[in-house]
Amino acid sequence: MNTDGRDLSFKPVENPNPKTLSPEQIAHYNGEGYVAPLDLYAPAEAIANRAYFDRLLAMLDGSNSNALNCFQGRCEGIYDLCLEPRILDYVEDIVGPNIICWATHYFCKMPFDAKSVPWHQDASYWPLTPSRTVTVWLAIDDADEENAAMRFIPRTHNRGHLEWKKADGPVVLDQAIVGINDMGEPFSDNLKAGQISLHADMLAHGSEPNASARRRCGLTLRFCPPEVRPVNPVWEEGIDAIICRGTDPAGYWKHTERPVGDNVKPEGRRPQNLGGN
Repeated sequence: MNTDGRDLSFKPVENPNPKTLSPEQIAHYNGEGYVAPLDLYAPAEAIANRAYFDRLLAMLDGSNSNALNCFQGRCEGIYDLCLEPRILDYVEDIVGPNIICWATHYFCKMPFDAKSVPWHQDASYWPLTPSRTVTVWLAIDDADEENAAMRFIPRTHNRGHLEWKKADGPVVLDQAIVGINDMGEPFSDNLKAGQISLHADMLAHGSEPNASARRRCGLTLRFCPPEVRPVNPVWEEGIDAIICRGTDPAGYWKHTERPVGDNVKPEGRRPQNLGGN
């Protein structure tokens, strides 16, 4: 498939002395494409994270529950989550000491939400090269099979850019990988509120409709090393990137300063299709 000159290959992590992840977890990320679950926030902190999201959701005043897409440059609470040291400690073991956060997105499946997220690879959507982004999926609510937790197809991150077709039906995204049933058994990314998972941007994943009476919300935070760069001028201008740790020697990313307050108004936002969970 046409990749517009992007490097959509998985590069194994070479880190013989990780500081937070174990060598076995690094090997699992390289071999399977993900690490989960990882404990992060204490119960009281998880409750605070949920209360913050609930407040932002109320500010949307009836808008789509998935509308909080790339607001890290407009909402101080999201910005602070991007700089959470415990998150960055995990990310550093994957991408190295120089860390860019270029996107965030609350993916919120309300009770009895009929929309699915078809099997897809995140990097297929993103005009970035090379594909070295790791996604942190922070559970705001408990996520399990009952309320449509994200699912991975292990080892698909090593198969290159997979063929896809336009998805049908009530869906959140429009790409659906062809022949996914022949690629292995899914792994359900079951997380308790406050836990996280890490997955590679070439790993096939998706989620079912939420047929339960329980909400399922998670915040994705997209991190990459600074050698990753946008190849689309609109994206280059529209991304509110944060240099979270270290430096950006090549200067591909313009650092966004911390906002004051929380602004969820859509005005001024450039639409970006950032992949889904």
